Amino acid sequence: MWIQKEIRLTPKSRGFHLVTDEILSQLPELRSVEIGLLHIFIRHTSASLTINENADPTVRVDFESYFNRAVLEDQPYYRHRDEGSDDIPAHLKSSLLGCDLTVPVSNGRLNVGIWQGIYLCEHRNHGGSRSLVLTLNGSSGFR
Repeated sequence: MWIQKEIRLTPKSRGFHLVTDEILSQLPELRSVEIGLLHIFIRHTSASLTINENADPTVRVDFESYFNRAVLEDQPYYRHRDEGSDDIPAHLKSSLLGCDLTVPVSNGRLNVGIWQGIYLCEHRNHGGSRSLVLTLNGSSGFR
């Protein structure tokens, strides 16, 4: 079985946001997959995806603090400033973290650790709604 769909996430402020439930609510087909993979691709160059801690929100705050220090805004050597001081830093952060995830699926659920969740990493001050392409592949029919 193959399913592919494009979904939109609600707009988020700059930072790291847990979006696991928002993604799953738009992919009810996942519940019928016994074993498979879910590929998640973000269609933007100024936001990214990662998997990390889903319980303590200070982890997401610390991620934002770290990346803001690691990739500074307003550097004199930046040339790409078309959309403001957060423009090229957002692209750099996106490349560091990546634009896709592949997650195993078992018995109708994401097979992730108990403390793991999917993050939308919003690197722009005003990023807006973000588009994801979800591609689900697996064997179904056990439910």
